[in-house]
Amino acid sequence: MTLQRGAYRNTVKYEEMLNKAVDKALTRIFGSEAADLIYSHLENNYSICKGEIAEKLESFTLAMEEYLNSGVAVLEKEILESFYSGLGLFQLVELGNNDEFVDRIRKLTPH
Repeated sequence: MTLQRGAYRNTVKYEEMLNKAVDKALTRIFGSEAADLIYSHLENNYSICKGEIAEKLESFTLAMEEYLNSGVAVLEKEILESFYSGLGLFQLVELGNNDEFVDRIRKLTPH
């Protein structure tokens, strides 16, 4: 049972780190006011609150693809680089297809 609680704590930690990486990327690319508008759009149109992005990652990705079209690749790259950095990993990110972003995040987080 201790292992399960520890795994839960790790999952929560990773979710918090991912949410911070998303916030950092949105703010860095769009500025804080535009980032707030994006969060409002996500909440109003997709029922994704700011603190729920990590747990609703696939929905977030689809919403951002609809919202930003091809510009989503820049955001996903920035999120991954910020997330890697938060984990102490420094890696230049190149993304191939749309599913690669979610796959990379999932590989780095405990299940």
